Amino acid sequence: MNQIELCENGIYAVWQVCDDLRLQLLHFSAQACPENEMPEEGFYALEVQVTGENCEPERNGIRHAVTSAGWRMQYIRHTDERNEEGRRITFYMQEPAMGLQARQIYQFYDGIQTVRAWAELENTGTDELGIEYVSSFALTGVERGGLSAPEDKMRVWIPHNTWCREAQWKTYSFPEVGLTSSQIRQRQHSATALSVGNTGTWSTKSYLPMGYLENTETGAALLWQIENNGSWHWEIGDQTGHYYLLLSGPTESDSHWWKRLKPGEQFISVPAAISVINGTFSQAVGEMTKYRRKIRRNHSDNVKASVIFNDYMNCLFADPTTEKEKQMIDAAAKLGCEYYVVDGGWYSAGYWWDSVGEWKESKERFPNGLVEVMDYIRSKGMIPGLWLEPEVLGIHSPVVKQAKPEWFFTRHGKNIQERSRYQLDYRNPEVIRYMDETIDRLIREYGVGYFKIDYNIEAGIGTETDADSFGDGLLSHNRAYLRWLESVMERYPNLVIENCSSGGLRMDYAMLARYPLQSTSDQEDYIYTASIAANAPTAVTPEQAGVWSYPLADSTAEQTAFNMVNALLMRIHQSGRPDIIAPECFAIIKEGIDCYKQMRDEVSGFLPFWPIGLSALGDEWISLGMEAENRIFIAVWRCNSKTETISLPVPQWKGRKAQARCFYPKSLPSKCIWNQETGSLSAVLPASVSARIFMLERLDAEDDA
Repeated sequence: MNQIELCENGIYAVWQVCDDLRLQLLHFSAQACPENEMPEEGFYALEVQVTGENCEPERNGIRHAVTSAGWRMQYIRHTDERNEEGRRITFYMQEPAMGLQARQIYQFYDGIQTVRAWAELENTGTDELGIEYVSSFALTGVERGGLSAPEDKMRVWIPHNTWCREAQWKTYSFPEVGLTSSQIRQRQHSATALSVGNTGTWSTKSYLPMGYLENTETGAALLWQIENNGSWHWEIGDQTGHYYLLLSGPTESDSHWWKRLKPGEQFISVPAAISVINGTFSQAVGEMTKYRRKIRRNHSDNVKASVIFNDYMNCLFADPTTEKEKQMIDAAAKLGCEYYVVDGGWYSAGYWWDSVGEWKESKERFPNGLVEVMDYIRSKGMIPGLWLEPEVLGIHSPVVKQAKPEWFFTRHGKNIQERSRYQLDYRNPEVIRYMDETIDRLIREYGVGYFKIDYNIEAGIGTETDADSFGDGLLSHNRAYLRWLESVMERYPNLVIENCSSGGLRMDYAMLARYPLQSTSDQEDYIYTASIAANAPTAVTPEQAGVWSYPLADSTAEQTAFNMVNALLMRIHQSGRPDIIAPECFAIIKEGIDCYKQMRDEVSGFLPFWPIGLSALGDEWISLGMEAENRIFIAVWRCNSKTETISLPVPQWKGRKAQARCFYPKSLPSKCIWNQETGSLSAVLPASVSARIFMLERLDAEDDA
């Protein structure tokens, strides 16, 4: 046996080439591998299920551990090289009887405790191969370390995510998700697994494509994300006396994906990223945040962190007219907003849901043309934006008459209709041509500098057109859409495009590696929004996380400040009714935007942490911290708590001299004090429903120089 060991960026990894040339991944952790923990069975570095091929080991059910090609893969060689990102390890393997070759790639990033992993398959034989499953990352032995039983020490965090309830993480012990030892330890395996995933076009309609696994005894932990804008899957199960983790894109048994790999053809799996830490959840998210910034397309907006006004939420609600818009534009300009976005409804005189797709202005709403509103926005010093839903056509859209059936998702010979819309197939060159012409026209005619791209249907398992399976059609479409998006950004590099899918229902880093901005929720209640906003940095970098602030016309001063605090540590999506709100409240909104502009240069470097843990809807206290080089900003929300005082642990600054003060709002009462010895901030919020942002500023920063 031959072992390949490395320690890179604080990540310890050990692979083993067995005597029969099987490749095992024995260890992948922020802690060194104990010499006495070198198993002999399983621990395959890659899993591939091929249709019709036998798997001699016991596979059990529809789990994806121990696959027909995975257990027979033979090591050929590996390369260890460096590129502009960091170190890259590539393992070359083969299953000679099938004529299947594979490459398992691990890309490291200098200074970041995160690895990106994916697999590449190639049919080098003479017969077609049916691929039912391919892992992007496979790791067995996730429970190792410490003396306690897995039932006692292991915790898995699952990020539940849906409309108006985004980023709601829950923590489970292994027994709570059905993972309980019931056999002799060396033989422990079952016919089930904890499976979390998505099938369909809304990639995050039930869960974020993420998970977190921690060993509470040793402190070792893994945080992962799967980077696909459609179907994806991860599972934790037991096999050969150990627990395994598998990350992948779509699968046949879970998401109707099956790929016919013809001789000479290749397939590349969906990438996955794994942050490896020995510490806390906040530290893991910090490493993932650094990684997300590394892989993301460079865009000036992520540094500028411009203030956006959008006329939808608790504002015009997709019912714009020239008169209404001018009144709102005046208010937005006085507040200091820098973009003004006309949301839905600009293209139709009345009900428009089932007729969208032509993307031409409504003369009834804008008698002198929409250009009058766009010019008025510019005259007030702001950049105009428009709402667009480019992936659908309403079933009664005028464009349907010119479209061909091949434009749309098809299953069993029928074009799919969902909520009175057709799903456009972005593999079709005519669809691309039509949407390119639409984007070009709107920019040319209106000078649009911002698009809010929305997506409000779930088109299901995929399409059969030019595909080996429904899921194959969906994955190919997903990738074609990303290519189209990249082409738009290439043509218009300064264009800001917001990713919205009924809020945060496609909050994945296939999308967010391209889009500079993400809508985190469509939640209309500002108190619930606080919980979603506080957890949003688990899913998206702060500078990409757009959060609504929408004080109503009758808002009190405290309610107005609460709304502003929701958004101030990330990206402001201002809305509500600033045009008719009380002058005192208007001043509080403006104070918030002014404060934001004082600190937004730091947002693109913020690392999030949670002083009192992640939030759940209904919590009486919520807190989110953002750490910069020499300052920490802490948002605190009091949500009908009976007590007015809270202690907020900031352990990373324990023992440091710091000054504490209320950063926003200065006009409303609060108190705070920094406790140097305990590393905590004590705060008082007198009102039962209120929110503040406190700032800690180091007084001993020069001592570190």
